[in-house]
Amino acid sequence: MFRTRRIEAELNPVKCELYCGYASKMLEELGGEPDCPDCWRLEIVDGILFCGGCGRWYPIEAEIPRMLPDHLRDRNEDLRFLATWRSHIPERILKDGKPFSLTTG
Repeated sequence: MFRTRRIEAELNPVKCELYCGYASKMLEELGGEPDCPDCWRLEIVDGILFCGGCGRWYPIEAEIPRMLPDHLRDRNEDLRFLATWRSHIPERILKDGKPFSLTTG
């Protein structure tokens, strides 16, 4: 996640099962309970969703995940997103992400 904002609401969603995105670690690596209540109060403003299975990535902009099929995605918008957030995006997405990457354009 690149930018977040804190929300003030009473939340009690389901806990993560394997990976804590808030701590950026597998749960078994945390050595204790993750800080779920603090995490639940964050809303992702700008970020990225990535599928390790197929290599596709989807931008989150203005709190909205843009999960469109490849044929409906705008190449120029996606490349702009990658360039804007380059320093926050893992190298494998920048080089090999689908449907667009900075090396394949």
